[in-house]
Amino acid sequence: MDPTPAVFPSAVVTELRLSAFRSHRGRTVKLAPLTLFTGASGSGKSSLLEGYEALARLGDGAELGQVFGEVRGGPSAYVPQGARADPQGRRGFRLGCTVDGRVGPVRIDLAVQAEPELRIAGERLTASDGRTLLSTALRDPGRRSVQAEWHTAGATGVTRAPLPDDRLATALLPLRVAGTTAGQRRVLAAAEQVVYALRAAFPCDPRPERMRNAVALTDALLRGGCDNFAAVLRRTHAESGSRHAALVDAVRAGCAGPVGGLVARDDRQRAALVRVFVERGETRYTPAEWLGDGELRYMALALVLLAGPDALTAEGVAEEPYGRQALTVLADGLDCGLDQRQTRELLALAGRMCARGHVRLIGTLQGVGTLRGTAEVPEAALVDLGSD
Repeated sequence: MDPTPAVFPSAVVTELRLSAFRSHRGRTVKLAPLTLFTGASGSGKSSLLEGYEALARLGDGAELGQVFGEVRGGPSAYVPQGARADPQGRRGFRLGCTVDGRVGPVRIDLAVQAEPELRIAGERLTASDGRTLLSTALRDPGRRSVQAEWHTAGATGVTRAPLPDDRLATALLPLRVAGTTAGQRRVLAAAEQVVYALRAAFPCDPRPERMRNAVALTDALLRGGCDNFAAVLRRTHAESGSRHAALVDAVRAGCAGPVGGLVARDDRQRAALVRVFVERGETRYTPAEWLGDGELRYMALALVLLAGPDALTAEGVAEEPYGRQALTVLADGLDCGLDQRQTRELLALAGRMCARGHVRLIGTLQGVGTLRGTAEVPEAALVDLGSD
């Protein structure tokens, strides 16, 4: 079954860097189309995805406080215990990634000050030839801004201006750079490549207790908790019969009992609401309320992998100007609640979709165990963090 044509993304994150972030003192990981983090509890699997998501939200225009200020313990919770403050009493962490695309690999590195107050301490955007395209620095702690300078290659060579100390400067550049010189166009192209790749991230954590509820038929753009799964299922079924058939095949392979189909039917008591049912025969339907948590999580993740960007609200994906942008699914605890058969089938599906360029998947696995080295879990996709 060929549910969707191949997609050739123009911008993808190929490397993630974390320093003094949670348990990571200085971690660099390469990211393939399918990347699965394994390791003991406390090895830093979840915080790798957390760091990626933080960069993605900043790339989408979120303020620093929205990203790091709302966790228990505040921004200080991201700094490793025992990390020493500098003579000015400042502590913080660093995040960075490399984005490959049409202008070659571009690095973005960000230093965040968590104490005594949350703010960006510095940012650097670097081209593939090592040229610094953008840099910012916190020159005056008394001002709520950083001093930024970016390459222009015009009469002055470099443009300098203050920028907010709570926003990613790279995401602000398209609003500040005219693109009239070759240097400005180079800076813009690099910044846009980074922003498009980051905005294509979709953190996905299906919540079965919410998926059992009837939802509005018009609520058909998938949310990260997949609580509106029924409405999305109805829409994708109407838009692509082949994709829906592939989803039914996946459900049949991973769920117990006979599966004749997967449908979103109108709620009998409330108009304009739909519920999920598994067809067991011509007259038998199992409602989502009767399905197990693992079955519902499996169905939702399979739908995300098959539908890719078409199921989501990801504006960055829709606006990608150079062609269709692949979706990067971030799935912490990918196998949570799944039995071994479901895990095998889901990973096999992920492997096929990622190989085609339809989606990219970065996930964590709790129980790789006997799956290691199988066709469903190729060694090349596994990144073992050990127990450090």
